[in-house]
Amino acid sequence: MRIFVGFGDYPHTVAALRAAGATLVSSIGEAEGFVFTQTPGTDFPALPPHIRWVQLPSAGINDYFADGHITPDRRWSNASGVYGRQVAEAAIALLLGLLHKHPTMVRADSWSPRAHLDASTSWLDGTTVAIIGGGGIGRELATMLRPFGARSLAVTRSGEPHELFDATLSISELHSALRTSDHVVVTVPLTDATRRLFSDAEFDAMKPGAHLINVARGEVVDTDALVRALNASSISGAGLDVTDPEPLPDGHPLWGRDNVIITPHTANTLASMDELLAPVVAENYRRFIAGERMLTEVDVAKGY
Repeated sequence: MRIFVGFGDYPHTVAALRAAGATLVSSIGEAEGFVFTQTPGTDFPALPPHIRWVQLPSAGINDYFADGHITPDRRWSNASGVYGRQVAEAAIALLLGLLHKHPTMVRADSWSPRAHLDASTSWLDGTTVAIIGGGGIGRELATMLRPFGARSLAVTRSGEPHELFDATLSISELHSALRTSDHVVVTVPLTDATRRLFSDAEFDAMKPGAHLINVARGEVVDTDALVRALNASSISGAGLDVTDPEPLPDGHPLWGRDNVIITPHTANTLASMDELLAPVVAENYRRFIAGERMLTEVDVAKGY
């Protein structure tokens, strides 16, 4: 099968596809399969009708649906779960930074905040962390929480138990999970059902003193509602790798707070994507050729 990998340079992915038996071609016009590589400033192209399979570079693919690119006349795969460990690690870092009051000292120019930090620092040990979304990121996060002595409570569509989570509730029980959890990490894909999943009612349901961590998509959280919750001190803080809007404008009320950490959508970096994606793309290719369901096949009807 003829595959075009573009438009960025992904040498690991190219090598993995060649090893799997694919024929690499130099233009999309020659190809039957297209591996779209995430490169800043490169738009998704119009697809020739002979493209039968498209591999997307990210787990979140809502923009491709919104722009009308993903259609049921060809098969699609994404990067669901591929970057789970890296993103889960970033979520842990955001939460630990908030618990240990790192923003206060990063902005300080003296030892003077010590008394405040001594009185307000807390730990993960003994806490319950609600993980909203039971996919690859959520499962990696649950595993990472255990050595810290924290309990994981997953909130998923079905609520079915999973061996990696200490407990599981369905999305219909979201408020119950929020009321009983010390911290909340959002890892769900962005769909019509999850857009602004967190708004005023959800922040009101969270425990006083809880933190919100969002490593999913910015639009899952109502930004204005988050600002209101922070202003009212109904939650203790927020760690955000994603925002709505994104980039977050200069002067936005989320900037400059001692109880907010913002990273610029770098929980997983563009520089790491090729190496992490390569084995999954190769396996997706093998399964496509064999007529099997791919590891990260997109369900067009579900939107992820």
